[in-house]
Amino acid sequence: MTRYSFVNSPGPGGNLGDDLGDVWERVLGTQPDPPWQVVLATAAAALAIVAYRPAWRVARNVVTIAHEGGHALVAVLTGRTLTGIRLHSDTSGVTVSKGRPTGPGMVATAFSGYVTPSALGFLGAWLLAAGHVTALLWIMMALLLAMLVMIRNVFGIVSLLVTGGAVFLVSWYAPAQVQGAFAYLGVWFLLFGGVRPVFELRSKRRRGRARDSDADQLARLTPVPAVLWVGSFAILALAALIAGGRWLVAG
Repeated sequence: MTRYSFVNSPGPGGNLGDDLGDVWERVLGTQPDPPWQVVLATAAAALAIVAYRPAWRVARNVVTIAHEGGHALVAVLTGRTLTGIRLHSDTSGVTVSKGRPTGPGMVATAFSGYVTPSALGFLGAWLLAAGHVTALLWIMMALLLAMLVMIRNVFGIVSLLVTGGAVFLVSWYAPAQVQGAFAYLGVWFLLFGGVRPVFELRSKRRRGRARDSDADQLARLTPVPAVLWVGSFAILALAALIAGGRWLVAG
C-alpha cells in the first residue's frame, strides 16, 4: 500500500494540494473485498468475543461507546442540550441531556441507545459491501472524535483514545489486507454485540435488577410496557444482524 505524508512545501513534481488530493482519494476510493475465508474468520472471531464472557467484559466497552453515542446524537438532533457523557469501567455509561422530560424528543433519545450498535453495524456492512473500507475506518474515527469532547470522566477519555488510536493506526499504517480484516471484524462485532446486551437487559429485568433501564424509562414515558420495548430492541438487533451479515458474506 502507498504511504502518504504531509509536507510543508512542494517537492519536485508535486505539492501539498496533490498530497491532500491523494489522501482524499484514498479515503473515498474503494478497496477490493477480502477473500471469503477472511470474511468468515472475522465473523467467527467476533462471535467468539461476544460469546466468551471474559473477552466480552473487555470488548463490551466498544458497545457502550456506541450505545451512549447514540443517546447523545439523538438528543442533539431532537433539540435537547447535551451536557456530558460518562463511560465506566464496569461497561456501563450515562448520557445527560437537558430539555423537556417528556415528549417525542425524550422518547427518541431513550430509545436510541440499544439500537445504535446494531445500526452502526448495519451501515458499516453496507459500506464494506460497497468496498469503502478506508472510508468506514475514517468515519469511525470522526464519530469517536466528536464524542470525545463530551466525555466527562477519565476512564471515558482513555477508552475513546485507545479505541480511536487503534482505528487510526490500522487505517493509516496497516496494509490493505489488514485494514479489510480489521474493518470486517469491527462490523461483525457491532452486529453480534448489538444483540447480546438486549438479552442481558431482558435477563436483568426478570431478576428485578434494571428498574431504571432505557426500556423502563420508555415505559414511563409512553403507554407501551417495558417488555415490548425490549422486544423491539431485540427485533431490530436481529434484523440488522441478518441483513448486515448477508451483505458482508455476499460482498
